Amino acid sequence: MSSVAAGCLHVVATPIGNRDDLSSRAVAVLRAASVIAAEDTRHSRPLLLYHGIDTPLLALHEYNEREAVAGLVERMLGGQSVALVSDAGTPLVSDPGFRLVRAARMAGVRCIPVPGACAAIAALSVAGLPSDRFVFEGFLPPRSAARRSRLRELAGDPRTLIFYESAHRIAESLADMRDVFGGVREAVLARELTKMFETVLGEPLDTLAARVAADPDQQRGECVVLVSGRGEDVDAQLAEGRRIFAVLREELPPAKAARLAAALSGAPRKALYADGQHER
Repeated sequence: MSSVAAGCLHVVATPIGNRDDLSSRAVAVLRAASVIAAEDTRHSRPLLLYHGIDTPLLALHEYNEREAVAGLVERMLGGQSVALVSDAGTPLVSDPGFRLVRAARMAGVRCIPVPGACAAIAALSVAGLPSDRFVFEGFLPPRSAARRSRLRELAGDPRTLIFYESAHRIAESLADMRDVFGGVREAVLARELTKMFETVLGEPLDTLAARVAADPDQQRGECVVLVSGRGEDVDAQLAEGRRIFAVLREELPPAKAARLAAALSGAPRKALYADGQHER
């Protein structure tokens, strides 16, 4: 049986770091395809050469996808097979390819997944956070104000939250998560998965944000952040913090009362202080 079907689109997952994670099926499909549409041909070529794949490459990225789609669909309607890959992981997951897959399906072209690595799922599998229900948010807005606004929208979600983040923004994003979600929320930073310097750190957001801010080594590479959803334990801590804060603020300034209440209850200090400001 042929590795590829004529006139079809194979959506092929590639490794997120370790080159040996490319499946034997993916290798066979990439070898037999008429052409490989790659997010960055310079990035994909070393992986293909490592596996002895010499199929022609063409670029398909966010800047040319709209223009390139028609030609690729025409190729497939003419009987050629196209394999779609991104720089790492599963195409379309925070990567280009949506327009091509949608156009191919609308044209009646068969779209075949060739599953493999996905950083979000790999991180979830080792995070130790609830995995029965989760939501993938991809990349948060780059500016703090917009990022905090989006985080506030997610603050009450009971599902495990999964984010991608760039190395140069990871410390800022963790600080914003701490301030919006509260420091007691469980979180995991999965960094450089399947690579030499892979690390998986699981701590409350307060501790995790401080640790990453103080360690430049944790601000490098590809990052996945997972945060536990809002649960009864978080609500209980906040309720206890508010109770203690209400007693202390009768005798102390709000800022000091909030600091002590947070230390005693584990509730986020900023949330308690904000409550005090609203009551004034």
